[in-house]
Amino acid sequence: MDDENWQVVSITSGIIKARILEGRLEAEGIPVRLQYEPIGQIYAITVDGLGEVQILVPERWLEHARRVLAKEYREEDLDWEDNPVTGDK
Repeated sequence: MDDENWQVVSITSGIIKARILEGRLEAEGIPVRLQYEPIGQIYAITVDGLGEVQILVPERWLEHARRVLAKEYREEDLDWEDNPVTGDK
């Protein structure tokens, strides 16, 4: 997979949001890489692009990844299962 052409599907400010988007993509089976300057994450600097995180996917997954990230989820869209311990939803 290292020989694939990786493309930026999104750019976020900060690693936390980037990790959330990474999880959404991975849940759909899409390979993901994050690219950022480590110094911006260490000191939480968000000026001049230091806090910027690029989310990359292989080119063949780019359109699917854009659709996944464009979808919004509401509470009623989620399929909650009963809690096996309490029986609650």
